[in-house]
Amino acid sequence: MDFSQLYTPGFKNRNKGHFAAIVSLALADDHISKEEKDFIDRLAIYLEIEQDLIAEIMEAPEHYKIDPPADKNSRLERLYDLSRMVFADHIADDNEKKLLKKLTIGLGFDADHAAEIVEKALEMVAKDIDQDGFVETFKI
Repeated sequence: MDFSQLYTPGFKNRNKGHFAAIVSLALADDHISKEEKDFIDRLAIYLEIEQDLIAEIMEAPEHYKIDPPADKNSRLERLYDLSRMVFADHIADDNEKKLLKKLTIGLGFDADHAAEIVEKALEMVAKDIDQDGFVETFKI
């Protein structure tokens, strides 16, 4: 069996949707900084997004819907990536925060607490907390 066959189409679609959400956050201020581009490039490798698809998603990230993972840990890991994207250029502007709040709800977090979740997530990323610490903090 080929290594690429280990992943289901659902898994690959979730990765595409997550990557598109990251790109959307980077574009929220109509500019992708070098730090944001570096983060996007690293994440594309990690999520195994092919080169031709990267360009396609960068052109129109809104064509890819978020497909949230079923388990809470995976949703928290996605929130961590999204929060890191917002803070990649060390500036969390209002447009990015507003979009992050929408994406947080799209990931399946409670809409009534989304603003608090976003603030806590950004605060943790600003403190340079790693993914494991981030996930553990939200589990409490």
